[in-house]
Amino acid sequence: MTSILIQLDDGTVRALNRVAPPKSRRRAEFIREAIRRAVRDAEYSAMRRAYLERPDSESEADAWANSEEYKR
Repeated sequence: MTSILIQLDDGTVRALNRVAPPKSRRRAEFIREAIRRAVRDAEYSAMRRAYLERPDSESEADAWANSEEYKR
């Protein structure tokens, strides 16, 4: 696992310590999860922009009107 050194302002550190106290050893995992969520949100935003900029044409879209009925 790679280590990254970052600097946080005092207000951010106080807020972080309230939700993930350093004594509980939850702080690092809290930060990792926050980064994962931020990366996922950025990727989803990029995907949404791409679809908005270049939507499927009618010929590329799925034809749900002709879909087969679900059979058990």
